Amino acid sequence: MPSPPSRVLIVLPAYNEEEAVGDVVREVRDTLPSFTCLVVDDGSRDATADTAEAAGALVARLPYNLGVGGALRLGFKYAVENGFDTVVQIDADGQHDPAAVPRLLAKLDEADIVIGARFAGVGDYKARGLRRLAMRVIAGVLSRTAKTTLTDTTSGFKACGPRAVALFAENFPAEYLGDTIEALVIAARAGCRITQVPVAMRARAAGRPSHNPLKAAVYLMRAFLALGFAYLRPAPAMTESRVPA
Repeated sequence: MPSPPSRVLIVLPAYNEEEAVGDVVREVRDTLPSFTCLVVDDGSRDATADTAEAAGALVARLPYNLGVGGALRLGFKYAVENGFDTVVQIDADGQHDPAAVPRLLAKLDEADIVIGARFAGVGDYKARGLRRLAMRVIAGVLSRTAKTTLTDTTSGFKACGPRAVALFAENFPAEYLGDTIEALVIAARAGCRITQVPVAMRARAAGRPSHNPLKAAVYLMRAFLALGFAYLRPAPAMTESRVPA
């Protein structure tokens, strides 16, 4: 069965998200009032941390920018050290709907990681050109590793159960796309069960998407490099959850 609400930690990695993070935190707290919300301020140069704290989140401040992977590793370590056995990753820009979180948690009775998948028949999110090609190829490769069909392996909307939380607290990668591609490779090779549920994604609440043809080509190259390095590294041993029973 899914973990009791008091042991679920919502982690929002945030870098220069002062325009959106306050509303996101308030929506999370209104939608999931019994869950704990932790914003990891990833060395922001704006008022992200203060805005998140004013909205009611716990805030962990990194002194400089580590990237999403580094911020999430801190979130997983916080979970293990404070008795949370389930972690849900939500973006701080408003793209992820907190109302979908219970559906992710419900699948943790049969998996260690549940991905909120954009390309699984729900919503109208579109990725085109080279970016979409990269996503499809990577999803195909990771599906074979995970021994299940995955359509959206670059989604940042995930729920992780006790085994994955313990694993990621020690082994979560900090490199580019490590929080999505390499994290799933690490989890699958360590024996974690991975599945997905279809979710609808929303437009960013603030700021602008960074996609253009040149950046799409760079994304393609870096995505395949990240995938290659993920398989070159030794598979970590599965660690047992250290949170209280």
